[in-house]
Amino acid sequence: MPPETCDEIDGYVGLPLGSRIANLIAILTPVIGLIAGIVYFWGNGVSWIQLGLMTVMYIITGFGITIGYHRLFTHKSFSAGPVVTMALGILGSMATEGSILRWCAAHRSHHQHSDQEGDPHSPHLHDHGTGIRGLLSGFWHAHIGWIFDAPGEPLDRYVPDLIRDRRIRTISSLFPLWVGLGFVIPAIIGGVANLLIGQGFWIGAFLGFIWGGLVRIMVVHHITWSVNSICHIWGTQPYRSGDESRNNVFVGVLALGEGWHNNHHAFPTSARHGLEWWQFDSSWLVIRTMEKLRLVTNVRVPTAERKAAKRRNRIPQVPSTSGDSVRDAA
Repeated sequence: MPPETCDEIDGYVGLPLGSRIANLIAILTPVIGLIAGIVYFWGNGVSWIQLGLMTVMYIITGFGITIGYHRLFTHKSFSAGPVVTMALGILGSMATEGSILRWCAAHRSHHQHSDQEGDPHSPHLHDHGTGIRGLLSGFWHAHIGWIFDAPGEPLDRYVPDLIRDRRIRTISSLFPLWVGLGFVIPAIIGGVANLLIGQGFWIGAFLGFIWGGLVRIMVVHHITWSVNSICHIWGTQPYRSGDESRNNVFVGVLALGEGWHNNHHAFPTSARHGLEWWQFDSSWLVIRTMEKLRLVTNVRVPTAERKAAKRRNRIPQVPSTSGDSVRDAA
């Protein structure tokens, strides 16, 4: 998923053949890595080192997407200083879902046109047909097909604020470097860990590259894409959001809190997506912890009044006089 150029910032980021091929490689290469990992596992098993690398790399790069790319850069649901901003931008880039500018432009376009003409990855648009075939066709488009079909969004229209930020613009332009770092780190850790248990460095580095790099990327990709597909088809809609967004508990847990998607579309600038006590939102727990440590500020969540106003089949309530100091996230 190639980085931006200055020309692309001026207008539409199209989808020429080269970009389609790059996207195909970015999607298929992790699948090949998974196959290689399974083949090796079949004859040799998989150690706690490989599983640990895959899990840790999934969590930290996943948070780079959910907390950094999504809640900070796209929706500005909280404020962060230079160090936290750069760390989240780099970790998000290591997830290999595209540079900051491209990702945020596509997501802002999605919110502006959610499940209407112009939405880059709605399962409810285009001529998908009816019945099971139509459902599966729409699911495929929302999950992965849009990556090859949708034209790029004009960056100067959707992310002018991010373009003006020199720090974010620089991190975004170095996207290929961060992708490479996402492979080098688990490879080195895997190699060193193997040495410490008396085995070879290079086989450990190779397995770290496979499990902490390729397999991890495939898992991150498909869980992220499940928010676009599953969470616009299956789940609950406790809030009026004007679209087909759904809360899905399965995706909510695996996607680090992103699966509470109806909540998110009802309150897009909220740093918290799991609005009920039982809606586990690990990204929110990290943001809340960073707030307590004073690493982030201006954290936005919806007030009880705002939630009540948007809730379906709501019962009129007397306005609170408790002086709720929580910022409203409309």
